[in-house]
Amino acid sequence: MIAAFILGLLAVFAFLPIYYESKRQPASDAARKAAPGQMATLTQGETYIRWYGPVRGPVIVAVHGLTTPSQVYDALAEELGALGYRVLAYDLYGRGLSDAVRGPQDTAFFLRQLDDVLTDQNIGDDVTLMGYSMGGAIVSAFAAAQPHRVGRLVLLASAGLKINESSFWQIARRVPVLGDWLVGTFGANRVLADIAPGNPLEAMQRAQLNQRGYLAAVLSSRRHFLMESQEDALRTIGREDIPVTAIWGGQDQAIPLQALGLMAQWNRNTVQDVVPGAGHALPRSHAAEIVNILRQKD
Repeated sequence: MIAAFILGLLAVFAFLPIYYESKRQPASDAARKAAPGQMATLTQGETYIRWYGPVRGPVIVAVHGLTTPSQVYDALAEELGALGYRVLAYDLYGRGLSDAVRGPQDTAFFLRQLDDVLTDQNIGDDVTLMGYSMGGAIVSAFAAAQPHRVGRLVLLASAGLKINESSFWQIARRVPVLGDWLVGTFGANRVLADIAPGNPLEAMQRAQLNQRGYLAAVLSSRRHFLMESQEDALRTIGREDIPVTAIWGGQDQAIPLQALGLMAQWNRNTVQDVVPGAGHALPRSHAAEIVNILRQKD
């Protein structure tokens, strides 16, 4: 009797991630049609893209981070558009309005999506790539792999150098099966707990937690890409003489300022700046300051 009870209890616990995920919904056709951007059919799935700014002008392709969709760039893209730039932002798979695609979200996975976006939108060489948080690691890896296509890099609180990771995510990332269960059962609460009071990204992150495939995408990215060092890529970018501007948040709790020192070691040609008082949400919270820095560095 006790054994049967224990087995039943274990079965209930094992089923919890499936139950929680079943209550979430994939990106709906209605939401996609109502969005200001458009869907692009790429080799791995449907990807949401949005252009900001004038019809003509120098192009910036913006890649967002681990847990927030492309709308994190809304304020910054509008500011850059007012200066004459055309900004293209897109949702990584499993975030925003893009498909939740199966498979490991590793370097090849992210570079393929970025390459597909550039091809689909007929964006030529000498493009400026902007990356925020994990997006910074993605555009760095892309620039190192295809330096002839990149004219400039702008890195905002970029991953790939130094990152703070909680014990929960360390265990989930390192331990197969158990990690999947932990994230499926407690991942949503963990994401909410990591949101600092007053964080301007809170609404976006809360909305993402209702999306089917989101937590699996976050875990896969952590396991296969986020924690990888971009040292080799950044050194290659330096040798290829691609201009790099790196901007950091002075109060960032996710990407500490030690990353600035590592960047100086790995690519000494990088022009760096710090936004005092900015946390990890700096593209959303300090768009005007970022634009001012970029104007000064031009």
